[in-house]
Amino acid sequence: MNARFSAMKKKIAFIINPMAGVRTKSFIPQHIHDELNRDLFDPTVAFTDYRGHGSLLARDFAAKGFDSVVAVGGDGTINEVARGLVQTSVSLGILPIGSGNGLARHLEIPMNMRKAIQMLNFSEEIFIDYGLVNQRPFFCTCGTGFDAYIAAEFAKGHRRGIVAYLEKIVKGYFAYHSENYRIIGKNIDFTTKTFLMTIANASQWGNNVYIAPKASVQDGRLDVSIMSNFPIIALPTLALQLFTKTISNDLFINTFRMSEITVFRPAPGPFHYDGEPYEEGKEINIRVVPAGLKVLVKKRF
Repeated sequence: MNARFSAMKKKIAFIINPMAGVRTKSFIPQHIHDELNRDLFDPTVAFTDYRGHGSLLARDFAAKGFDSVVAVGGDGTINEVARGLVQTSVSLGILPIGSGNGLARHLEIPMNMRKAIQMLNFSEEIFIDYGLVNQRPFFCTCGTGFDAYIAAEFAKGHRRGIVAYLEKIVKGYFAYHSENYRIIGKNIDFTTKTFLMTIANASQWGNNVYIAPKASVQDGRLDVSIMSNFPIIALPTLALQLFTKTISNDLFINTFRMSEITVFRPAPGPFHYDGEPYEEGKEINIRVVPAGLKVLVKKRF
């Protein structure tokens, strides 16, 4: 009887990024032990050792027949783990401990660690979209311009959290220079001088900063937000609109939905996917992959 019951348990792996966020991670395995329902799950815990390790671990757990793999970290960690699970039957879980936690917040996953683990006990699987930027997967947002510049500056620093991020934004405003971009997609072809461009699968950058308030991870489309240059006197209003889900009403923002766009710019430069900065070329293709990832969320009924 016990052997049959054990065979019914779901195999679940937790991949912990020890560098994510600002808190110590030593308590997490104990929280998993305390809060996870052992009648439902047979857990395994692993820590990442280097950048990209999360993807390798996720693929390995998927190959070993695990039912779910949980990313324990921020949006960058989620990206690594999810990349190893796309187009498989293995579901992604999230325990958010990053600086912004944009995708977790969009999916209404608790920010409290114990509550997030408890949610797994009462979760269900849904399929969500993800994006590809020159074949590189992203799950929350990607972009170029000022937000990519800030992502690169933030990665250089040693401080994390919303205060450090806001400091980078204020200082960066005076150092960053806008560029011209040509955007081509179905029924569109235009050139614009752009302060920032975000392509969103989910609604926010993180920390409840909503760059695409109406974005859905299940509509088969990406929300494109293009912000033009604005005077510094407009900054408080823009900040308020980002936090109150009204940024799409601003005169400096142009928003539209597409399943695929191609962006052309004068020269290679900074780009980011899920807040992770890197150098991208002059031609950037971004498209959505509908229902390509299975995710654990709070059971609705």
